[in-house]
Amino acid sequence: MPPHILILGGTTEARELAAELAVRRSEVRVTTSLAGRVSRPRALAGDVRIGGFGGADGLAEWLREQRVDAVVDATHPFAESITANAARAVADTGLPAVVLRRPGWRPVPGDRWHPVATLPEAAEALPGLGHRILLTTGRLGLAAFAHLSQLHFVVRSVEPPESPMPPDIEVLLARGPFTVDDEAALLRKHRIDVVVTKDSGGAATAAKLTAAREAGVPVVVVGRPPLPEGVRVVPDVAGALEWLGFSPG
Repeated sequence: MPPHILILGGTTEARELAAELAVRRSEVRVTTSLAGRVSRPRALAGDVRIGGFGGADGLAEWLREQRVDAVVDATHPFAESITANAARAVADTGLPAVVLRRPGWRPVPGDRWHPVATLPEAAEALPGLGHRILLTTGRLGLAAFAHLSQLHFVVRSVEPPESPMPPDIEVLLARGPFTVDDEAALLRKHRIDVVVTKDSGGAATAAKLTAAREAGVPVVVVGRPPLPEGVRVVPDVAGALEWLGFSPG
């Protein structure tokens, strides 16, 4: 039997890696696991499972049952609990593992960034920066902003957001990638004077940073949570393929 690779997915890189491995089906079997938070995920090559494992112990049991040979954690940079569980599970099972984590964004001249460590810190910074906020931090973290009743929020997410949330809110359901022209038009239409984003990295949602810079709009940037100690990290699909022993297609 070919070696079985588990990809913990949910990102563009996870989908690209699955596609690269699927064309090598005679050499490797690939399964991509999705948390199930998006109701209509994009198509994936290879086998797909949806739903949680039941923590680190459940993941370790699944790895043994499915005879997985290696794990690639290609989850979102802010999927902190999944990455922690994966690190524990591979330590328990002794399996080789790598974290595929695209590099974070870096400010360039003209950016008006306000770095913060957490969503509550982002909420604390907003009243002194503006009144009309474009919030692009995902649908699950709105509770941190729910007390800011004097601010108007435009919330963009792939899925409808969950309560609690700010009382003065508009919801835009959209999935990237977005162009700079799209983002500039959105800032103008909604008269946005502050953007809030997580440091997701990558190109799919980076256009808002360019649009904000060109419009002189400040951006509150929430930093990434730290990775578990001792994990190996590669920055891209090519690095993951090399770690697995394959050359990029």
